[in-house]
Amino acid sequence: MADLPESTVLASDYFQSYSVVGLLALIGVLFVAVAFGAGRLLRPVVPTPEKLLTYECGVDPVGEGWAHTQVRYYVYAFLYVIFAVDSIFLFPWATVFAGPGYGATTLVEMFIFLGFLAVGLLYAWKKGVLEWT
Repeated sequence: MADLPESTVLASDYFQSYSVVGLLALIGVLFVAVAFGAGRLLRPVVPTPEKLLTYECGVDPVGEGWAHTQVRYYVYAFLYVIFAVDSIFLFPWATVFAGPGYGATTLVEMFIFLGFLAVGLLYAWKKGVLEWT
């Protein structure tokens, strides 16, 4: 490699890093394929009418396939996700806020962020979304 230019050596090292990643990805795909193939070969296959019946949460599928779902469950889940994301953003903010030179700027930015969340929460409260009836 002494007579190769330096850029060729750097490119070779660069692509060697990707070859390691590609090899690990290939090993992962092969592992999954072998596991699924072994499961398919080793499992017993005895189809019965009960096994071929549609199964939904332990309840036999009878009646109409359309069911109404309460939207409020999704609203509570959405509110949880919003506040979980809020808490995820608070931890890095606390570490940056402690650093020198970031105090006032990060404090203002965080209050703007919390203001947006508070406006959304007030909107949901005014619409009556947070009432469980």
